Amino acid sequence: MTRLLDNLAEVRERIAAAAIRSGRTSDAVTLVAVTKYVEVPLIRELMAAGCLDLGEARPQALWNKAAELADSTGTIRWHMIGHLQRNKVERTLPLTSLIHSADSVRLISEIDAVAQRLNRVADVLLEVNISQDDTKHGFQPEQLLTSLDQLAGFPNIAIRGLMAMASREGDERQTREEFIRLRELRDQAQSNLGDQAILKQLSIGMSGDFEIAIEEGATIVRIGSQLFEGIDT
Repeated sequence: MTRLLDNLAEVRERIAAAAIRSGRTSDAVTLVAVTKYVEVPLIRELMAAGCLDLGEARPQALWNKAAELADSTGTIRWHMIGHLQRNKVERTLPLTSLIHSADSVRLISEIDAVAQRLNRVADVLLEVNISQDDTKHGFQPEQLLTSLDQLAGFPNIAIRGLMAMASREGDERQTREEFIRLRELRDQAQSNLGDQAILKQLSIGMSGDFEIAIEEGATIVRIGSQLFEGIDT
């Protein structure tokens, strides 16, 4: 527990310092703790330390952990940060506060249909393949801009912003350039949409690059290994 608290404090300090460098405060940045390889007892300790925004990359893991943590005090805000198949939307949407990985019109259409049946509006981020890596999911930047009117037309979808991952092999300069491109794409998308949607959120930055992401405008960072370094998960 002591190591976890130390790690969490260090990450929060680094977030705050990066936010100051970007002309903001730490309150402008949400830390999502990625619990992909973390067992439930350790997640409970993380929650006790006040970290209630939790991110899962696999729908089945989210389902299982949400069930095990259903008795927890405090409200968990689950974030679906990995690829979501359409046949898993039905079980995933009721559990999530934000889907980061809305990566195609077909998926968003399914989320809209499920949200309509649940009588709710689903908050989503549009995933962009900003590195244009063939192994990654997401809209190509040009495709995103041409699809905006269609995406904004789904009645049970609220587009809150964009999400992306930097190139796996990129250096700091390339990572920063990709984050800048995503921020500029968000600004262009907002201009095109007008008041059809308010794209406040930029979900960029993970354990290895979250400070660069914050400096370039991230409002959400998804951090796993830095939080659990030195801990048997």
